Amino acid sequence: MVVKQVDQLREQLKKTFGFSNFRGNQADIIQNIMSGKNTFVLMPTGAGKSLCYQLPAIIQDGTAIVISPLIALMKNQVDQLNAFGVNAQFLNSTLNKTEIKRVKKEVLAGEVKLLYVAPESLTKEDNVAFLSEAKISFVAIDEAHCISEWGHDFRPEYRRIKSIVEQLGSIPIIALTATATPKVQLDIQKNLQMEDADVFKSSFNRQNLYYEIRPKVDVNKQLIRFVREHKGKSGVIYCLSRKKVTEIAELLKVNDVKAAPYHAGLDSSVRMKNQDDFLNEDVDVIVATIAFGMGIDKPDVRFVIHYDTPKSLEGYYQETGRAGRDGLEGKCVMFYSLDDIIKLEKFNKDKPVTERENAKLLLEEMSSYAESSVCRRRQLLHYFGQEYTDTDCSENGMCDNCAHPKEIFEGKEYIRHTIDIAIKTEERFGIKHLVNVARGIESQYVKSYEHNKLDVYGIGNQDTEVFWRSVVRQTLLNEFLSKDIENLGVLKVTQKGRDFLKKPYSVELSKDHDYISEELEAEKPPVEKAHDEELFELLKNLRKKVAKQKSLPPYVIFQDPSLEEMATSYPTNNEDLAQVNGVGMGKVMKFGKPFIDLISQYIKENDLTTASDVVIKSAINKSKIKIFLIQQIDRKVDLEEIAEMKSMTFDAIIDEIEHICFSGTKLNLDYYIDSFIDEDRQDDLLDYFLTAETDDLDVAMDELEYDGYSLEEVRLMRIKFMSEYAN
Repeated sequence: MVVKQVDQLREQLKKTFGFSNFRGNQADIIQNIMSGKNTFVLMPTGAGKSLCYQLPAIIQDGTAIVISPLIALMKNQVDQLNAFGVNAQFLNSTLNKTEIKRVKKEVLAGEVKLLYVAPESLTKEDNVAFLSEAKISFVAIDEAHCISEWGHDFRPEYRRIKSIVEQLGSIPIIALTATATPKVQLDIQKNLQMEDADVFKSSFNRQNLYYEIRPKVDVNKQLIRFVREHKGKSGVIYCLSRKKVTEIAELLKVNDVKAAPYHAGLDSSVRMKNQDDFLNEDVDVIVATIAFGMGIDKPDVRFVIHYDTPKSLEGYYQETGRAGRDGLEGKCVMFYSLDDIIKLEKFNKDKPVTERENAKLLLEEMSSYAESSVCRRRQLLHYFGQEYTDTDCSENGMCDNCAHPKEIFEGKEYIRHTIDIAIKTEERFGIKHLVNVARGIESQYVKSYEHNKLDVYGIGNQDTEVFWRSVVRQTLLNEFLSKDIENLGVLKVTQKGRDFLKKPYSVELSKDHDYISEELEAEKPPVEKAHDEELFELLKNLRKKVAKQKSLPPYVIFQDPSLEEMATSYPTNNEDLAQVNGVGMGKVMKFGKPFIDLISQYIKENDLTTASDVVIKSAINKSKIKIFLIQQIDRKVDLEEIAEMKSMTFDAIIDEIEHICFSGTKLNLDYYIDSFIDEDRQDDLLDYFLTAETDDLDVAMDELEYDGYSLEEVRLMRIKFMSEYAN
C-alpha cells in the first residue's frame, strides 16, 4: 500500500513539477501530512521544504492554508504555482476589495488549492468567519521559527496562530523551518500544542557551500575584487541598513557591476522590478536587507556576501542557504568586525529585558562563530543540534578554517579545568561566568555566589578572556559540555565530560582568530612604498615638462601623492585617472592626456598586468556636502554663514573647499576674498604661489608670516590660485 502510494505521489510530482524523484525525506513528510497527522519539518534552505506542503495540497480535496510572513514570499510562490497550472492565491493587504472578494469566492467554490495568508490577515474576524465556511485540508506554517521568542525573527502575531486554527476545527498542522536550535524547536512545538507531532529533521549540512569570514578592513576594495572575480555570476550582498544597501548598490554600479538595491523603503514597484530583474538575469547582484530572499527559488546564486555582521547565526545560516541551491558552487563570505557587534548591541538597548538578553546571547553566538578557528561547518551544525563528524570539509577545504588551519595546541588541562569549574559552580551558568572564574575576575555574580572562594578560581589567570572563551566553546563543540535547552545560555556537563574528568586524554584545540589585531595590522601603512618607482620618476619628468610649457609650478599640474597613486594603479583612461586622489575630472580634461599616454605606453613596453581590479571607483559618498558648498559659493554666501548652516567650524569648511578645488573643480571665491584681503596683498600671494616650488602651507607660512600674512589669507589665496591656474 505504502509503495503504491509513493508511486502515485511520484507520478503527481512528475506531472505537476516535472521532477522524477523526491529529495531526502520529502515523500515520508507528504505521506504523514496526507494521513492527517501533525508534522514538524526541519529542513535547510534549498532542500525543498515548500514541496512538502504544496504536493499534498494539490492532491487532497479542499484548500490548504499557508501562513507566510512576507508578502514578497507569497507573491513569488503563488506566481510559481500558477505557472505550473496550480490555482494558488494569496490574501493580504496588497489586494483591493474586488480582488479579495474574487479570491474568497474561488476558495469557497473549492477551486483554490493553496491560499497564502499573512498571520495578521488570519487574525481578522471576517477572514476567520470566511475560512470557517471553507473546506480546509490542512494548515502549513512556513518560517515557523517566527513563533519562538527565543528565535532570531520572533513575530508576536505568530503566537496566536494555534488559537485561530482551533476556531476553524480539528485541522492537521505542518510547521516548517530551516533555522531552529533545539531550544526554538521545543518552543515551536509547545506553542502549537504539537509536542506529539511527527518530527522530520534533515541534515543541516550544505556540502557545496564554502564558508569564509574576513576582517572588515578595506571592505569596499575586497568586495569589488570579489565580485569582479565572479563576473556574470548571480550573487546577493546583505547589509543591515537601507542606507548601506543603496550606497553599496551604487558603488557596484559605478564599478561596472549589474547591481540593484532591495529594501522595504523602496517603492513596491521598484522593489518588485529589481527582484524580477535579478530572477531574469538582467541584474547579476542584488544588494539587500534581510527581507530579500525568503522563499525566492533562484537555484544558481553563486555567492552570498554579508557586508555587515548578521544579528544571529540562524539569520546567517538562512541567508547563506540561498547560495548554490542547485547543488553547485556557493561561496559565503562574511565581513566581520567587533564594531558591528557593539553597534547591534546598542540597537537592542530599548527592547524589553528578556528580548534584550536573548538578542545579546544571539550576538555572542555570532561573534563566537566568527572568531573561532574551528571548522565553520562543524560549528553551524552543532548550533542546530547536529553533530558533524565527517572529514569532507577539512579534506576539501570547504571553509576558511579548514583550508587555512590555525595554530594547534594541547588542550587536555584547559578542558579539564573548564569541566571542573562548570561542576563546582553547579552547572548553572554560561560561558561568561566560567571564563570569569577561570581568570579570577571578581564579577558581581562571582562574588555573590562566593565562587571567588573555589579552588578553581583564577586557575587560568595568565591567559586572556579571548583565549578562555575559545577554550569553553571548543569544550562545548567536543561535547564535554552541552547547552541546557530549558535555561538559555546555561552549560551542563555531559556524561562524556564526566568520563573525561576521571580519565583525561589528549585533545587538540586551535587558537582563535584575533580580528582586532588583524584589523590593526591591516590598517598599518606599508613600510615600503607600493608604487612603481620607475614610472613615478617618468611621471615627475613629464610633470616638469608640462609645467614649463604652461609656465606653472609643477605642483599645480599634479602633486606628488597623486603621481604616486598613478604609479600604483596605472590609470589608462579618463575615468580611472579621475579616481586618483587630488585629480578629479576637471584636471583630467586640462592636463590628463599626456599622463594617460605615458602610463599606457609604459604598461605596453613592460608587458605589465595592471592592478586595475583593485582600483575602485567611488560612488561619490560625500557629494551632498560638495554640491551644497558649490551651490552656496555660486550664491555668494559668506563662508562663516555656510559653516553655521552646516554646524561646522570655519576650518572644516575651508578643508572641504580645498578638497573640492584640488580635485579639479573651479571655485570662484572672489566675492569673499575681496572683502577679506586687499588687492595688493592678493597680488603678492598669487606671485608667491606662481614662483614657489611647493604649495605646502608650512613652507608658505615660514616665508610669508614675517610680512603679516595670516594662515586664513594664505589658504584662501591658495584656493584662488589653484582654481585659476590648475583647474
